[in-house]
Amino acid sequence: MTAGYSFRPRLWALALAAAACAAGIALGNWQAGRADEKRAAAARLERVAVEGEFVPKHTVYLDNKTRRGKAGYEIVTPLRLRGSSMHVLVNRGWIEAPKTRDVLPDVATPEGEVRVEGIARSRLPQPLQLKEEKSRVRQSVDIAAYAAETGLQLQPRVIEQHSDTRDGLARDWPPHDAGIEKHEGYALQWYSLAALAVVLAIVLSFRKIEAPSK
Repeated sequence: MTAGYSFRPRLWALALAAAACAAGIALGNWQAGRADEKRAAAARLERVAVEGEFVPKHTVYLDNKTRRGKAGYEIVTPLRLRGSSMHVLVNRGWIEAPKTRDVLPDVATPEGEVRVEGIARSRLPQPLQLKEEKSRVRQSVDIAAYAAETGLQLQPRVIEQHSDTRDGLARDWPPHDAGIEKHEGYALQWYSLAALAVVLAIVLSFRKIEAPSK
């Protein structure tokens, strides 16, 4: 008589499989949700054109910005809108950092009235900040906090500048749908892990039945 197999689930295997499956599905859903958010944000992009004068004394250098492997800064300057006391922050572009961080790069700011064309964003990226920043070099700028700090009336948006104002800044912005495929790939990995946990639980639940000895 040959040996066979019986389906006798192990409680510990089922518990581990259930936990791994739940975690995989939850994390997969989160990554899929992030992809949907970025897809929706890219679809809502608003192209704008404004006219006014830059206020260079309130220029901020956003640190740790790289282009083609080179470190540098993104330059954010308030623009006073024509015929108004209202301002809007403009992310004007990127400039390479000098060899020493003790010196900031010289940034040419157009004088007089300019026309800025670009894409309106609700805010600048907000990386983790350990403390409130009030220097010219920062990781990011919170619009409401910066308005209170400077006393400027600021619109609740930031313009990512695409037009050329002959200031020498690079404006090769990353694609606005960047990261969607990455999140979709991560979601697939987590869903695959959930499926693998179920398969392993089933496999481990089969036990060999020893044939009776003669």
